[in-house]
Amino acid sequence: MTKKGQHVVPMGGKWSVIRSGASRASAVFPTQQEAIERGKKIARAQKTELYIHGKDGRIRERNSYGNDPLPPKG
Repeated sequence: MTKKGQHVVPMGGKWSVIRSGASRASAVFPTQQEAIERGKKIARAQKTELYIHGKDGRIRERNSYGNDPLPPKG
């Protein structure tokens, strides 16, 4: 996990919220949806990115809650 922000990742049959570069999860939940909700709150408060990983561990979605390097035009 090299991208800055919060990552929602599968871990031992549960879902964890882990800050980039951290070795331990900041929170663990039974469902991905619960982990996403917590990850959103943390990412908004820290004005960072939220990376949502699928069961295979690959990033399937990314949301920016801070200084977006590529903001939409218009």
